Amino acid sequence: MDLRQLEMFRAVAEQGTFTRAADRLHVSQSAVSRQVQLLEDELGGVLLRRSARGVTLTEAGELLLRMTHRVEKDVEEALAEISQTHALKRGRLHLGGGMTVCLYILPRLLKRFRRLYSGVDLQVTTGSSEKILELVRAQEVDLGLLTLPIVAKDLEVVPVMKEEMVVVTAPGHPLSRERTVDAKSLGRFPLILYEAGSNTRKVLDQFFLEEGVSAEVAMETENVEIIKAMVAINLGVTIVPFTPVAKDVRAGRLAVARLRGRRLLRETGWVFLKAEPRRAVTELLRTFDEMKSQFRTAPAGV
Repeated sequence: MDLRQLEMFRAVAEQGTFTRAADRLHVSQSAVSRQVQLLEDELGGVLLRRSARGVTLTEAGELLLRMTHRVEKDVEEALAEISQTHALKRGRLHLGGGMTVCLYILPRLLKRFRRLYSGVDLQVTTGSSEKILELVRAQEVDLGLLTLPIVAKDLEVVPVMKEEMVVVTAPGHPLSRERTVDAKSLGRFPLILYEAGSNTRKVLDQFFLEEGVSAEVAMETENVEIIKAMVAINLGVTIVPFTPVAKDVRAGRLAVARLRGRRLLRETGWVFLKAEPRRAVTELLRTFDEMKSQFRTAPAGV
């Protein structure tokens, strides 16, 4: 088995016929057919069901097709690593994270990283922690920036940031005049919170449970921009990390207060497979470490 045989098999599987595969690869149809047959002989099984209308994959063929995608990625990454000297000149980096970090942390980080390593192709995927962890394990995402805690034996978890959770209201809301707000006061108003089950929401649910307050959750969503928009028009109040509301507070669009007698923190960390990280991953971690002090994680003068 060699890479050329795998390339031909993949082309046939994706194109549906030997003729179209040959056209894509700019070789003869007989050459493609011969190499696929040799591959089947070597593996001792049928990979493709042939018919007059084309080909379909057997179960073994589907398994091999998935493997070819991993092989292609591994080869591309190996070539990129080999081409590097002392500096990271080329490569590919796929990051994942929740909506908040993708909106308020990654843009500044990736702007600096791109300036340092312009040859690295960047891709960002948003989603729940469960989704990003699944993609990391499948090696479809190189690393995720996620809300902690995350406990997994197969993953490396590097805590990097703690953000204070603050009460956020519209400027004209009764609580907007307060510097600190207790749980009982929050219980008098409808709340707009992160979706149930998220690590951030678990922190808030535990807070209200410990304070003995039954919170009225009027709306929940994973999108912090939706939360801010609803709070701004006085549909409710929220408790979110300070980072995504910092600019809105400075502009007077939202008001914040600290929790009275409590300091809730949301901890964020990088998560990646424990195997030796690629050069692009280590350089991104280093870049973030150098600039993390630039992110405002708590209000001043409140």
